[in-house]
Amino acid sequence: MTGETTCGMTGDTEDIRVLVVDDQVLIRAGVAALLRAAPGMTVVGEAADGQQAIELAAAHRPDVVLMDIRMPGLSGITATERILAQAADPPPRILVLTTFDLDEYVYAALRAGAAGFLLKDAGPQRLLAAVSAVAGGDTLFSPSVTRRLIEAFTQRRPAPGPPPAESLRALTGREVEVLRHTGRGLSNGEIAAELVISEATVKTHLNRAMAKLGLCSRAQAVVVAYESGLVTPGAPR
Repeated sequence: MTGETTCGMTGDTEDIRVLVVDDQVLIRAGVAALLRAAPGMTVVGEAADGQQAIELAAAHRPDVVLMDIRMPGLSGITATERILAQAADPPPRILVLTTFDLDEYVYAALRAGAAGFLLKDAGPQRLLAAVSAVAGGDTLFSPSVTRRLIEAFTQRRPAPGPPPAESLRALTGREVEVLRHTGRGLSNGEIAAELVISEATVKTHLNRAMAKLGLCSRAQAVVVAYESGLVTPGAPR
């Protein structure tokens, strides 16, 4: 499950720097302790709310932010948006921690630019693997899972209007095709077969499209494909 991205990669030889954000002290402390005990991980800070997360992210420039969504004061969604908007290049990868896998807030977090989400009842090894995965540029779910999640919420409410026409006009015809197929939940290999091009070419077109649209994750690209009208809920994969 590879998630192409134009930002947020870390090197292979340095520890992964993680910021832990959760308003529940026991969860926050437990996650931080687990990360500190793991080889290749460094906890650069712990935040109890969204505002503190923004401040610590700016001060410590973590590779990964483990972000709780529902917190008093500034929510994890708003914090995600502000962290990514203010971050120097490369920005951190935001990994959302949630109680429910179909929490509507998860959709909002993906739209804001989160790289993926993890259930809070995931085991220790799953958490460590998730941090490593997003730090390396991968997503925690296949494009088809992202597609199902997005459809679950776009079908619940009226579809939002398309973004300004200029947004997609910046893309080439091939970039639009690749974005559309990404929104349909196809992998790079499947898109390559569909368009009769190489996987490397698919990756190049997707990365260029994401860069032009200011996107930092494949999940965010899927959201844009739906909200721009390139893909409609319920359409065949």
